[in-house]
Amino acid sequence: MSELLIAEAAHEEYTASLHWYAQRSKQAAARFEAEFAKALEAIEANPERYPVCNDDRHRIYLLKRYPYQLIYRKTDEGRWLIVAVAHTSRKPNYWSRR
Repeated sequence: MSELLIAEAAHEEYTASLHWYAQRSKQAAARFEAEFAKALEAIEANPERYPVCNDDRHRIYLLKRYPYQLIYRKTDEGRWLIVAVAHTSRKPNYWSRR
């Protein structure tokens, strides 16, 4: 199993998204939280399984029931770092300088 880290900016995006769902529905927030946890487990188990972005450095994991993608890459130390929890319909590639 690979070591997976979450960048501060990605954690803030996740927290903001979770808060947005929680304001609308506790059930939706709980499902979003569970889907995010499932994504982390899947990436940790096999990080190279998911498609490479067009920059060949980052990979994408699409959440199944929510319009979000986890963008991650391998660090120089051999760990995997989630750099963004990006909404699929907003600001494409805004995370590319992270």
